[in-house]
Amino acid sequence: MVDTICAGWTALSIVVILIALSVKAAAGRHSPSYTLGHYDASLSGWGSFTFFIGLLPSAYTFSALGMISSMAEECPDPAVKVPRAIALCFFFIIPICATLPPLADIIGAPAAQALPYIFHVVMGSPGGGLALISLVLVLTIFCSISITVAASRCIWAFARDDAIPGAKLWAKVDSRYGVPVYSLVLLTVVQMLLGLINLGSTSAFTAFVSVGVQALALAYGIPIFISLVTGRKEVDKARWNLGHVLGTVANVLALLWVNGPTL
Repeated sequence: MVDTICAGWTALSIVVILIALSVKAAAGRHSPSYTLGHYDASLSGWGSFTFFIGLLPSAYTFSALGMISSMAEECPDPAVKVPRAIALCFFFIIPICATLPPLADIIGAPAAQALPYIFHVVMGSPGGGLALISLVLVLTIFCSISITVAASRCIWAFARDDAIPGAKLWAKVDSRYGVPVYSLVLLTVVQMLLGLINLGSTSAFTAFVSVGVQALALAYGIPIFISLVTGRKEVDKARWNLGHVLGTVANVLALLWVNGPTL
């Protein structure tokens, strides 16, 4: 039920945001060359190094929306539908880039929150911006659910193989709901305890979360590296693939992207 609601809400949010930004565009519209190729390193003070800093927000998305890949096996025909969904996400960012307010104004956004400010300016009213950001906020709740579910399955898998203390308890599957309830409870308690770190030190909590994001990015890089070392024998047989040459180039770029923000 939650997955169905999440899928429906995601589709609705994407359509509404795309149409609203494209039609309203109260701050004006940029040219295709600006939308797809503009790069301004003068505002950060870090020069060309801002390119690598800009990789970090992209890496952060893997800690939430990236959990979808952990649940991919529950999707019908995941070998085709999951890559197709990832590719189509490219079109979501185009209307946002095409209708961006001036970058200097975005940097000075209240509370350093860029997306709410962008929605506010592009829609031309606080109400319109609030409506769009509300759609995104609901999506973050679904992302939190997906993270929790995926992590609980990892705990259950380790417990099933007797690889963590108290394995017998965490490996139990509720006969009524068919889910590892005890693993979910353990994960929820751990998350709540980790959240207490933020009460003592915001910097420590931010550093802790950042390490988790980078570790997750490395986890994506390990199978790509193994695939390259073994000559992409299994990947080239997949129903959705770029071919051996282009696929190899994409894998190398992916490893560079993963290791860039990590290092």
